[in-house]
Amino acid sequence: MRLAFICTEKLPSPAIKGGAIQMMIDGVTPFISKEYNFTIFSVTDPSLPEYEVRSGVQYIRLPPENYEVNIAKILAEKAFHIVHVFNRPLSIPLYKKASPSSQFVLGLHNEMLSEKKVSLEKGKEIVNSVERIVTVSNYIKQTVLERFPEAESKIKVVYSGVNLMEYPPVWSPEGEQIRKEYRQKYNIGDKKVILFVGRLTKNKGPHLLISAFKAIAKRHPNAVLVITGGKWFSDDGINKYIRYLKKLAQPLGDKVIFTNFIPAKEISNIFLMSDIFVCSSQWQEPLARVHYEAFAAGIPTISTNRGGNAEVVSHKETGYLIEEYDQVSEFAKGIHFYLMNPVTADRITRNARKLVESNFQFHHVASRLTNVYSELIPKIKEDQFHKKFGLPLFRF
Repeated sequence: MRLAFICTEKLPSPAIKGGAIQMMIDGVTPFISKEYNFTIFSVTDPSLPEYEVRSGVQYIRLPPENYEVNIAKILAEKAFHIVHVFNRPLSIPLYKKASPSSQFVLGLHNEMLSEKKVSLEKGKEIVNSVERIVTVSNYIKQTVLERFPEAESKIKVVYSGVNLMEYPPVWSPEGEQIRKEYRQKYNIGDKKVILFVGRLTKNKGPHLLISAFKAIAKRHPNAVLVITGGKWFSDDGINKYIRYLKKLAQPLGDKVIFTNFIPAKEISNIFLMSDIFVCSSQWQEPLARVHYEAFAAGIPTISTNRGGNAEVVSHKETGYLIEEYDQVSEFAKGIHFYLMNPVTADRITRNARKLVESNFQFHHVASRLTNVYSELIPKIKEDQFHKKFGLPLFRF
């Protein structure tokens, strides 16, 4: 069976510049490639060839200009059995026209079928033309069904995950060693490290975290705030909002550390050097993968009850969940809770680690995806049979 993944035109695969979709694809590729003749389409990058084969997987990279049109041309030539399109529902009609015999799966990591993104008429066309829709959380699934209840029989939740080999917990000898090395790298010593990881945008809420940290710094002089990320994945440029963040942090001096963008291969180490991770998202987060990463590393986690976050963060069971997500005092309260209750924090983090071990490793993600694909195989074989013998195909 020939399977194609089509990434968005924003970031290359593998995830050399980050990206939740690209990181998930990297994670499942070793497992998916054992089952399928596997091709991954993504945008070009100066550090990567336009075509290569890695461990039996074909990578085809195309310029962002006319990205979808050029992919459609290749789909027409290659005739993949299954085509999984990530986060670009509006490209489905073009791809379907190019390869009508392929079975299409739409993967949604964001609200890409919302009223702001897709008209009702076009959305219905897309839903009818795909065989399956997989969403990164139940929250995203429900946003689809609210507009398109006819998708009920096609839609399934496939949560993302992590590679636990990259995330030895902080209480393991390997985790302790990495923690020590990275604390030396950032000259942190034995300070209590509060961590933010994500794009530096207003909807991610780092401004609230900096404001909350002003109160924390007074009550816990040994604490520092580490802010990891850039304005757009690997882009460390400065914009109005980032200037505002740095001005906000200025009175705190060296108690706030901006690391800028950190490559995906180092992110686990940043978690391991920290004591508390905070996801301060203000928007309806689909379900940020940083939760899985913090859980895997064994770091106490604070998150907002926005979008799909609460599907993995249970208050004082696997993390600390903030309901009043736009209140500075709530973030300070959560951080103080962990700092003052180390025994409870340890129990919560070990619960979270067990949750990842049992549900959110990449082999779990790959298994859920291949289960979806396997449901399409009888239909593919039926189509092949009718094509072989020139018989008309009737579907009811």
